[in-house]
Amino acid sequence: MEIKGRQRESVIILDLAGKIDVNSGPFVEAVGQCLRDGYTDILCNFEEVDLVDYMGISVIVIAYKEVVNYHGRMKFVNVPAHVRSALSICGLDKAIEIYADEDMAVNTFKEDKIIEDIKKMQLRRRFKRLPIDIKIELKAKRPRAPECYKLDILDLSAIGAYIYGCDKFKLGDEVLIKMKLPPENEEMELDAKVVWLPDKQVQHQVYPGMGVEFYNISTSAQAKLLKFIERNLSSSLAE
Repeated sequence: MEIKGRQRESVIILDLAGKIDVNSGPFVEAVGQCLRDGYTDILCNFEEVDLVDYMGISVIVIAYKEVVNYHGRMKFVNVPAHVRSALSICGLDKAIEIYADEDMAVNTFKEDKIIEDIKKMQLRRRFKRLPIDIKIELKAKRPRAPECYKLDILDLSAIGAYIYGCDKFKLGDEVLIKMKLPPENEEMELDAKVVWLPDKQVQHQVYPGMGVEFYNISTSAQAKLLKFIERNLSSSLAE
């Protein structure tokens, strides 16, 4: 097979020609060199590929796995019908994105980057922590469990909280939290699980208490928490 490389913006395009078979080791080497050179967005152009046999499929899989291990992305374009049929037999057409147009394929790498940045931003937002003192009611969900009704949340995020004022629970216990978010005092009920307990000797300043993680939380409830946290974090920074 023949391989020619070219670049469009941050995407490396490998123009392939001939047969992809047992003798196509140079394809894996070319992909590996791209990755080592720092190019992790790779588009393979199959327009001039005549044949992909069983061993060729293995070569493609090896190259694809190497890209994945580098946290990169590999996509295909201009795949002839008979080659696509071969990829379909082993399910590669479901694992690797295939496009009919080069411009469209290149643009999808940009779109992937935008989506990835949005997801990272959303993840960072979920983990923002707000130091605060909110009175809550807490009740154990297991039968005959100890109950601590009036407690304080000292630290709040969209995925969990630190609750101060009770040492009656153990790791894994499930609880129901009722609280009102100021200033509107909108009431919320959240299911949570105990995931951390402070050591009395080491973390004496936050003892007694427990770290909890919310579960079965709805999208709307998490959005309310995010809005509350960001509003109060912004207010504290402005002071």
